Amino acid sequence: MKIMVAIKRVVDYAVKIRVKPDKTGVETTNVKMSMNPFCEIALEEALRIRESGRASEVVAVSMGPQQCVDTLRTGLAMGADRGIHVETKEMLYPLSVAKLLRALVEVEKPQILILGKQAIDDDCNQTGQMLAGLLNWPQGTFASKVVLDKEKQEVTVDREVDGGLETLCLDLPAIITTDLRLNQPRYATLPNIMKAKSKVIKKYTPQELNVEIKSDLQIVQVTEPPKRKSGVMVSSVDELIDKLKNEARVI
Repeated sequence: MKIMVAIKRVVDYAVKIRVKPDKTGVETTNVKMSMNPFCEIALEEALRIRESGRASEVVAVSMGPQQCVDTLRTGLAMGADRGIHVETKEMLYPLSVAKLLRALVEVEKPQILILGKQAIDDDCNQTGQMLAGLLNWPQGTFASKVVLDKEKQEVTVDREVDGGLETLCLDLPAIITTDLRLNQPRYATLPNIMKAKSKVIKKYTPQELNVEIKSDLQIVQVTEPPKRKSGVMVSSVDELIDKLKNEARVI
């Protein structure tokens, strides 16, 4: 059984985001980049399934400029068997990514495709659902627990919903998107980092996959959130009540 995992290169979660002066996006020049945290969880789950003997291969896929190879090497160092890089300098939106993944599915024939539920740069939370629609595959989104039954060719997914947990049983092939509480991703060890340098990364272009990259979204403006006003110290409960009543008007 083959598992494909999509991973995305994003601004590191610990970096303070700066908006470009022209307000067309966020600054990425000379900014630390890393693998999207939800994608790390997706890759970790795929590796655990393989280590349990229920899968034979984990393939990591990333899309974007040449620098995405560094993110793929991180995935290979974590334990992925090989990588695929779809190289393009075009801006990729969820629908374009879903179409590229559909084309790769037709080439690789995986039985499970695991993605992070969203990326921390755009928070779209759309690619997995769009891909399921394009492939007509069942989907288990926001997974907090995944149990694969290889004999029955099905996977059980516990997913978090507003009212608690929902359990789905999906026939393979299927798409899973991962939530934060699914697992704790491993760190890449030094020996595995060295081994990752010799692992295969196959390159494609959107043209080779017969996918046209076109923008179906337009970013009008990116702005920083308004700065919070500094707090005010009050000397008594009466003063606090007065401010809540007459200034904040919440009581």
